[in-house]
Formats: sequence, structure tokens, C-alpha cells
Amino acid sequence: MWRGGWRARGVLRRLSGGSAHLGAWRWGSTKACERALQYRIGERIHGFTVNQVTPVPELSLTAVKLSHDGTGAQYLHLAREDGNNLFSVQFRTTPTDSSGAPHILEHTVLCGSQRYPCRDPFFKMLNRSLSTFMNAFTASDYTLYPFSTQNPKDFQNLLSVYLDAAFFPCLRELDFWQEGWRLEHEDPNDPQTPLVFKGVVFNEMKGAFTDNERIFSQHLQNRLLPDHTYSVVSGGDPLCIPDLTWEQLRRFHAMHYHPSNARFFTYGNFPLEQHLKQIHEEALSKFQRIEPRTSVPAQKPWDEPREFQITCAPDSLAEGPSGQTTISVSFLLPEITDTFEAFTLSLLSSLLISGPNAPFYKALIESGLGTDFSPDVGKGFEEDHIEALLHKIEIQMKHQSVSFGLTLTSYIASCWNHDGDPVELLKLGSQVAQFRKCLEENPRFLQEKVKQYFKNNRHKLTLSMKPDDKYSEKQAQMETEKLQQKVTSLSPEEKQQIYEKGLELQAQQSRPPDASCLPALRVSDIEPRIPVTELEVVQAARDTPVQYCAQPTNGVVYFRAFSSLNALPEELRPYVPLFCSVLTKLGCGSLDYRELAQQVELKTGGLAAAPQVLPDDSHLNTYEQGVLFSSFCLDRNLADMMHLWSEILNNPRFEEEEHFRVLVRMAAQELSNGVPDSGHLYASIRAGRTLAPAGDLQETFGGMDQVLLMKRIAEMTDLQPVLGKLLRIWKHLLSCDSLRCSVNATAQQMLQVEGAVEAFLRSLSRTEKEQRSMCPHVVEKPAPKASSGSCLVIRRLVTDPTFEPCQMKTHFLLPFPVNYVAECIRTAPYTAPDHASLKILARLMTAKFLHTEIREKGGAYGGGARLSYGGMFTLYSYRDPRSTETLQSFMKAIDWAKAGRFTQQDIDEAKLSVFSAVDAPVAPSDKGLDHFLYGLSDEMKQVHREQLFTVCHEDLVDVSNRYLGARRSTHGVALLGPDNASIAKDPSWVIRQR
Repeated sequence: MWRGGWRARGVLRRLSGGSAHLGAWRWGSTKACERALQYRIGERIHGFTVNQVTPVPELSLTAVKLSHDGTGAQYLHLAREDGNNLFSVQFRTTPTDSSGAPHILEHTVLCGSQRYPCRDPFFKMLNRSLSTFMNAFTASDYTLYPFSTQNPKDFQNLLSVYLDAAFFPCLRELDFWQEGWRLEHEDPNDPQTPLVFKGVVFNEMKGAFTDNERIFSQHLQNRLLPDHTYSVVSGGDPLCIPDLTWEQLRRFHAMHYHPSNARFFTYGNFPLEQHLKQIHEEALSKFQRIEPRTSVPAQKPWDEPREFQITCAPDSLAEGPSGQTTISVSFLLPEITDTFEAFTLSLLSSLLISGPNAPFYKALIESGLGTDFSPDVGKGFEEDHIEALLHKIEIQMKHQSVSFGLTLTSYIASCWNHDGDPVELLKLGSQVAQFRKCLEENPRFLQEKVKQYFKNNRHKLTLSMKPDDKYSEKQAQMETEKLQQKVTSLSPEEKQQIYEKGLELQAQQSRPPDASCLPALRVSDIEPRIPVTELEVVQAARDTPVQYCAQPTNGVVYFRAFSSLNALPEELRPYVPLFCSVLTKLGCGSLDYRELAQQVELKTGGLAAAPQVLPDDSHLNTYEQGVLFSSFCLDRNLADMMHLWSEILNNPRFEEEEHFRVLVRMAAQELSNGVPDSGHLYASIRAGRTLAPAGDLQETFGGMDQVLLMKRIAEMTDLQPVLGKLLRIWKHLLSCDSLRCSVNATAQQMLQVEGAVEAFLRSLSRTEKEQRSMCPHVVEKPAPKASSGSCLVIRRLVTDPTFEPCQMKTHFLLPFPVNYVAECIRTAPYTAPDHASLKILARLMTAKFLHTEIREKGGAYGGGARLSYGGMFTLYSYRDPRSTETLQSFMKAIDWAKAGRFTQQDIDEAKLSVFSAVDAPVAPSDKGLDHFLYGLSDEMKQVHREQLFTVCHEDLVDVSNRYLGARRSTHGVALLGPDNASIAKDPSWVIRQR
């Protein structure tokens, strides 16, 4: 995976990851930290020497720095009482051209190694492991290989595969052809068809550069740092990738993938000694120390500022071309290895540009393009603005994430890559203290930094990007010329070799893989039962049910409220996502939007609202619709957070039209920018639109219809009618019996929390009389009883007993050089026994058929099958050079499944992969969330778990025939991509213009 371009790397990059689902969270004990504190400097352990042992109390961990005696490899272990253990190894990779050598190498090393010579062990381990994360990343100057798991045996298995892949890869030429680039006949079996470029990375990068933000950030980095490796595209420029040879790739590996150029990282509560022993014995003991020639010299500062102009394709999903010019002013700053200076500049950047109180926001976002710094900068920064930023750091340090190890390895990677001290980088508490001391000793501390690094800095780049109607045409023409250049230089013998190599590659891809050399867990290694989550549901003010979940939240309180949308008129529903987006940003009561933003940052970790479509667990034609409000805060700020919610929900300020216009444009642009990275998700939502009653609302809230609606709203000159609709949504939202709440906090906080929630509920201006539902059929469904408490939660679900699914095939025309394809099939709800079989089947089809067909043979960056909680079975592809051919591959996959061409070993591997997701760890903040939103009890999850265990070959063949091979009315198809002649001629397709 490519992580190229210019990326913000600061302390305010969130030190917390996303939430997951089911699993155990271990927190509170310090056994792992206590073990780590026993190490002594100079102590030798399995070929490593301990260099430093440092407690980092603000992150509840102990850092142990080591070095390998024989090779000089650096090692950092972060001991923390977290069961989700992580390993990563990173190499400093410094390309000198844009042929994509580090990126293609990242793909190719994972295609087989000396100890594990089977084809594609990386993807096969996804099905032989209970990993919670497996991936690899190519950045501008390093390549990172991380994985995480909660199982000690699994950790050793994955570590063995990763070490062998990184240090002893096969690097076969056919793997380079498949993953990097190749010349191959359009039809590999027909030498009369034209030669074309193919390859996974080639297509990935074509897709990546359909995103104008990536184009801009890549040029910004290349132009601002032109003297060395940052002047090239580490992921590969599609026009330069065909210049890379297999021999050059092998040389790049030999130069960069050596232990002396490596940095090892482990995190969690597994014993360090075992990691060191395995890494030394399986890899490092086989190498001698070298002096790596991979350092990056400092960029020479400019004498004068520079300006550049570039072009891009018009964004067809954003407002008109006149509003699509992008401009930036960038500066060369000091080395990132100066930890405190980097910390200070990160804070300074946030003070200058983040949020409506920032000077640049006022000068540029609200009043048009500025020509100089805002005059506010010279006056200094408001104390509350600085305190809000420091509060943000404090709460992010306390917020517990299930992917904290991955977050930390990513956070330290750039600094450590250039020999900075990663442990110093983690000492956020001491950095905050030093920052406060500097401000106290010198009130103009920040203004002087602005003057030093911005006003008086001659290394300044002004970069502008404008849309060019012919941009895509020019890119396609350059690719055509590159192809012609390659083809015309070929001799007849070389053309024959290409044809034969294409057949050889196709034969390799079609050959049944032998993965017997790979280590694997067994289904018997999976825990038979889920851990119990204790919940209490009580009746609070105005008969509102509140779910309380006592968890080790580290002094943070997490609050959620769900409000039904059943009373909302149909014509207002498309505007619910916009309502949610702006509600917490427009101001409320006596606070204007700037004052509200300040209070939110000072008192909370953020306030959010999001539309929800929640499928029923037992009926495909039934769902719940509503808005989820969520926030979290330090316990000392609970009353303030609840007061903010009370003001926002009682007295929102929808009259702030000018700021609303700014928010609309930003929201529309954000949606538009997200399509290239999430095209498969948009295609999947669209494909399921006509298969269940919830499908149409999901498309309205989160599909391409929403993207296009926001484009139209952003282009409106008069936004008063839209504001009027949002005001009507607000009036319909909070009826007395449509609200339920949940809180996760420590047991010691619960008394305080109950009082605050009670006061909040009493403060809401809600109608005692239930508003008439706008939905023709609403059923009341009691949620399963919680483990304690007397209150029963009644969920009001929308149902359509007369609904009949119908097939629709939609092609969204978008100016992309690749496609996103999805076929959706209506199957079985969560509590049906067939749901478990279909979940295993989706993983089985992905691993054993679709990966080979879509990625290896088809050249798409990704593809597979998945089953949603709501019973929608989706086959999809991502950044795919093919379109209708991929739909044919989906049909072949269904035929393969119906014929039962898989073994018991295949089924067991699919179960392991499914359980790795089912048992992914859950953060304290998210415990009980499935019960709160979906009405899923631990007992229901346990029944589903047992159904997964018992799925057999006969079950899989049965559901394949009954659901996937059923009448076509239960199938929907959608495709996002360029013009397609065959689709245009087919009347069964609906063509949607942008």
C-alpha cells in the first residue's frame, strides 16, 4: 500500500485508532511494564544489547531500546498491558527515480520467500491466522511491514513469515510481472490482440492519481524538497513504472533490505525475550554489519521563494471549475529529529490553520484567498486557543484505542527513520510541560517562531493547481505514447517471449496453490465463548432508557444518544447527512460558531452526529433509522459537555448563513475527494439499493446520490431554502419517546455520570406527545434485556411487508482510468443459520477464487466478497482495469462455489479469517455498542458464534445454490468508471452522468 505524497506528521495526528467489534480488552494491570523495568542497560539478550529503559507514564508504557550486536539493527519495544500485540520492521528506502521500486518491492517480497516459497504467502496467512491487522506501507522514504494479533502462537507464526519475506524473498520474475508491470496481450491466449500495460501496482497508481489531492500533495513534496529522494514518486509514476526492470528491483532489495538498515518495533504484553530470540535466530544471525548508504542529506535552503503552477482533471463531483483552484504556501522547516521543535511547530501549525478560530481560517476560508499572513498573528494567540490545543493532546493520550500499537509505530516512523529518538517523541507530557515553560518565560515565544520559520523564511514554495479539461486526455495520450515506444522497440523474438511469458504467468496463476509450507492456527485454537459484557439499562428522565457500561476508560466518559427519524417527512431525508455535518459547527444559544468551536475543543474530545440505517437482525425488510450523537470528555468536564449538547439540541443557530455556506462547500469537497479511495463502497451501496427497503435510504444517506446532492447544494446561490429544511429536521428530531442514551465510564464515575445525564435529559425541549410517524409500517421491538437494570428498550423499526426486490444495473460515468465494480445479492439476516454459512462462504470465495481472478489475473488492486450484517452479499473490485469482464469473474466465482470446489482445509482457513474479525478487540469506549444500536445481546452473538463453528461443506454448497444462484431479481449491479462502449449499447443498464 502506498502512503506517498506530503503528509502532516505532528503530535496532533490522532494518537488513537478506529474502533472494532467483539473481543476482550485488557487494561489496568502493569505486569508488562514491570517486566520491562527489570532490564538493565548493557544486558545482553539473544544477540541484542539493552541500551535504554524508559517509563512513559503518560502513555502507560515502558520503552526498551536495544541494538543487535552483529548487524547494528535498531530495536524498540513498548511494553504495555495491551493484549493486541504488534510487530513491525521498517527499512529506510530512498529511491532516486519515479519507477516505483520501493512500492513494487513491497508487493513482491510478499509473494514468496526461501522458507515459504509458495505463491503469495502474505494473502494466504490472512486465512491461517487470527491477526487483527496485516499490511505493508510504502512511504516517501521508508517501507513498513506491520502485523498485530492477540494470540502468542499466531504472533510467532506471522513473525516467521514476515522475517523471511523481508530478508529472504524469492523475488521471482513472474511475481515482478504480476505485481509491478508487464507488457501482455489484451487476451493472453491470443497473440493477435494488442499489447497493453498490466500489473497491480501500475493500476494502483493510476487509480491513486485520479485523486486531485494526491496529485497536489505529491507535486508539493517534489517541488519543496527537490534535491534528493523527495523529488520523486516513491509509489511510482504510471508513466515511469514501465522503466523499472527486474534486475533493478533485485538490486534495490539488496541495498535497502539489510538488518543494518532496519528498525524493529514490538508493542504489547507478550514477553520481549521470545521476540528477540526468534528475530535473531531466523534472520539477523545470518547477516554481517554493513554501512547502509541510504541516508538523506539535508535539503539546501533557497535564497529566494519559488512558484509553480500545475494542472489536474476537473472534479466532476465538486462545484464548478471556478471554485476548483488549489493553492498552497509551504516552507522548509528544521529537521524532524529535533523533537521539541517539531512538537512546537506542530502546535503552531494547528493554531494557525485548524478550526474557525485559526487566523488562516478567518483570512482564507471565510474571506477569499489572502495575500499575506493574517494581522492576528502579530497580536499573538488567545490563551483559550492554546489551552484547547493542549487539552486535545491530554484527552488523546487518555483515549484508549484497540490499534494503539499500530498508531505508535506509524507515529514514530518518520523521526526514527532519520535517526531521531523515538522515545523522546513519545514523551508528550514532558513536551507539553516544556512548551508551557517556554510560553511562561517568553510571552512572544510563538510569534517569534512565526517570524523565524514563516515570515523570514526564504525557502518558500507557492504552488497552484488548476483544472484542465484535457488533463485526462493528455495523460492517456502520454501512456499510449509510452506503450508505443515500448512495443516498437521489441524484436519479433522479444514479442514471442512476451507471449510465452504471459502464458506462463497465466498458468502459474491458475495452478492450485500449495500452502502446506506455511504455519497455521487450527479452528480448535479459537476461543469457544465470547467474553461477557456487563450492561445496566435504567429509566431516566421522561422515561428515556439509558445504558450504562462500566469500563476501564482511564478517566474519560463516552456518551451517545440515538434519536429516531420515523417522524421525518420523506422529502427531508436527503438532507439529514448535511444536518448532521453542520449541527455541531453552526453555533448554539449564546455561542456563535467560533465560541462553540472553542468550547468543544476546551471541554471535549469532539462532538459528532451521524445518520444511521440499522438493519434488523431477523427480517431483511425491516430496519431502524435515526441520528447518533456521540462525544467524549475528561470526567472533570462532564457537566460542560452535557451542557453543550443541551444547547446544541435546544437552540441551534441555523441563521448563520455565511458560515453555513463555508461548511457546505467543505462538506461537498470532502465527499468528492473521497470517491477515488472509496469507489468500491459507493458501488456496493448502489448495487444494494433495490434489494431491501433499507437500501434506498442507505444510498440517500451515504451513496453517490448524496455526493451529487451536495454538489448541487454547493453550487446554489441562495441557501435559505436548504437552511429551512435543516430547521424542519431539527424540529422533528427529538420527540419524547424516540431517544435512548448510553454511557461508558469507570465504575467510580457512574454516580456523577447518572446525575449529568439526568440533568441533560430534563433540559431537552421535547414534545411530550409522540409525533406521527411518516412511515406507513412501524413495529415495536424490545431489545434483549441487559444483565442488570429494570428498563426495557423498545426500538421502533420501519418495515415494508409488501416489498419486492428488483434488479438494477447502474453505471456512474466518472473520469477515472480504472473501475470500481460491485454486485450485491440479497441473502439472509444475522440470526438466520444461513447467515453464518454465507459469512464463511464470502471469505472462502475471496481467498480461494476472487483474489486470483480479480487481482492476480485481472490486475485490480483489490477485490473479494463480503456479507453485511443486514444480509447483503457483495462481490466487488477496487481500482480495476476491467469492468464487464469482472462481472463475468463474479459469475465464475458463484459457479465455483455452487460446485463445491473447495476442501475442508479451505473451510477451516476461512473460519480462522472470519473469527479474526469477529474476535477483534473492542475498546472500552465501544463495549456494549452493538447492544445499544442493534439490540444484539451476548447470547445472540454466542449463538451466531456456534453457528460459525458448525458450518460444513454441505452448508456452503447449499447457500451458494439457494442464494447466489437464485433469480436475478435478488442481484443488483453497479459500476463507477469511465465510458464503456458495451455498457452503453446494453439497454439493461442505467447510465448516470456526473
